[in-house]
Amino acid sequence: MMKNVNLPHDPYNVIITGVGGQGNVMASRIVGNALSRLGLRVTIGETFGASQRGGSVMSHLRISTESTWSPQIPAGSCHLLISLEPSESLRVLSSYGNPNVNVLCNTRPVHAISVISGDRDYPGIDEMKSWVEELSESCWFLPATEKALELGQPILANIIMIGAAVGVGILPLKRSDFEAVIRETMPSDKQELNLEAFDLGRAMIAAIVA
Repeated sequence: MMKNVNLPHDPYNVIITGVGGQGNVMASRIVGNALSRLGLRVTIGETFGASQRGGSVMSHLRISTESTWSPQIPAGSCHLLISLEPSESLRVLSSYGNPNVNVLCNTRPVHAISVISGDRDYPGIDEMKSWVEELSESCWFLPATEKALELGQPILANIIMIGAAVGVGILPLKRSDFEAVIRETMPSDKQELNLEAFDLGRAMIAAIVA
């Protein structure tokens, strides 16, 4: 049953991007399930780079009150980008960005083998922030991985970023929607830690936008 949900665009196009091992796909499933509980139609599609840990991963979520859309977001049509890795945000914006896109970006880089070996350079975080700011309407940068490490699980950066997206008011979700999905899909020994990570993401974004 459709609840009273307003979308700024229909479909509302969300991309969650990162690299293998960051929990990108799990994050898209959690967000998609939570939105579906509201009666929204959600189509999810994934694209993968290298099929190993560290390769690029991008999830497309197309959210609608009425229709089911193709899983691939058209070029230049992303409304919200949630990036678990800073350089991945630039890669996605180059194809799917537009002057009205909103960006939430984790600031911890994940260096490819070519960077570690010295064959390629990795831009500085301040430089990447400047580029993201130029390519978006609004952007927020969070040290999600650092905070996740304080919780003892670096992969929880993905949940922290979901909490931030909900906290900034971009996604039409409440904490109760997220909690319902966590209670249904995660083992009982992981539920409270994920809820803590979600709440931490909301608190972090509240401190930024206050």
